[in-house]
Amino acid sequence: MTHAAAPAERVAFYPGSFDPMTIGHINLVERILRVFDRVIIALAQNVNKKAMFSLEERQRLIEAVFAAEPRVRVVTFEGLMVQAAHAHGAAAVVRGLRGVADFEYEFQLATMNNLLLPQLETVFLMTEKSHFFVSSNLVREVASLGGDVSALVPAPVLLALKARFG
Repeated sequence: MTHAAAPAERVAFYPGSFDPMTIGHINLVERILRVFDRVIIALAQNVNKKAMFSLEERQRLIEAVFAAEPRVRVVTFEGLMVQAAHAHGAAAVVRGLRGVADFEYEFQLATMNNLLLPQLETVFLMTEKSHFFVSSNLVREVASLGGDVSALVPAPVLLALKARFG
């Protein structure tokens, strides 16, 4: 009797700055886990972006959000995203799209990534309609001006924003 080999674990690589993580990001992670066995949330060290939270703060916040989900791991990386995804054994990079403007940029990235590492797939997930307007930039701006963002971010992020802005 022969036994079929166990299917390889499907790992998704979800890169971004997550400054801060929003309900839209969380929804995407939940949906990624419906398709993949594990997801690696990968925080990019982007020297061109002025981050509100440090890389370490963002990592701690995301780990707190997903503390009860063993299939989620949070890592940081420098350099080319495709190299980091490959190093972590990812089968695909997953990106969320809010609209046509996102698609244009993400399509360029996916095409370049495919040129650099053809075996790494890119998967696009549309943001759910209730989250189309949510962005980290908007959350930062509203929070910095004293607005209520409690419906847009998870509890650990809300506490960090309140500590930052009062």
